Amino acid sequence: MYRQTACRVLILCFCIAAIGLAPAAGQGDRPASPEGAASTQIGDAWIDITYSRPILRGRNGVFGSGEEYGQALNAGGPLWRAGANVTTRIKTEADLMIGGTTVPAGEYSFFIELKEGAWTAIISRQGYMEAFDRAKMEEGLTWGAYGYNPEHDVVRAPMMTSTEEFSLDQMTILFSDVSDAGGAIVVMWDNQMGVLPFGVAQ
Repeated sequence: MYRQTACRVLILCFCIAAIGLAPAAGQGDRPASPEGAASTQIGDAWIDITYSRPILRGRNGVFGSGEEYGQALNAGGPLWRAGANVTTRIKTEADLMIGGTTVPAGEYSFFIELKEGAWTAIISRQGYMEAFDRAKMEEGLTWGAYGYNPEHDVVRAPMMTSTEEFSLDQMTILFSDVSDAGGAIVVMWDNQMGVLPFGVAQ
């Protein structure tokens, strides 16, 4: 099922890229990793993810392999921020069921622990900074994944991973297979894909 999801995701990304070309023309300075967002609605409840979207810029194999897998993306941090720059955030108006744990409606930080063939999604209550301030980090806030403290974890859940035959230039987070019962959060970059199923708590 998720192989079909990957194909649909690729087609969607091509469409998004084509739409994005027009407004890009004429813009001045742009961040190296532009802001991104993914949203879906289940019933009356919205789920939103905000993140920054790094671009390959000609690089190959950014995830690495073996014991080095994911280390370059962590950039010295304990985890991957699932993007770039600021801490990736997920806001849900519905109670979700992730990895057998209820995640109450609210706003959370989203991280991924990267191991080859074994990604772990982390939903955390830890606060974050919108702009880097070392003093605030000493207060227990994160910048990206720097300062991450597992004591704030709400849930750690395994993701389904795959290596694709294509390479996605810009990191992308989106929702797939959404129904009234739940769906999946899909994280893709280069030729790697991780899928986190979720349900709507009853």
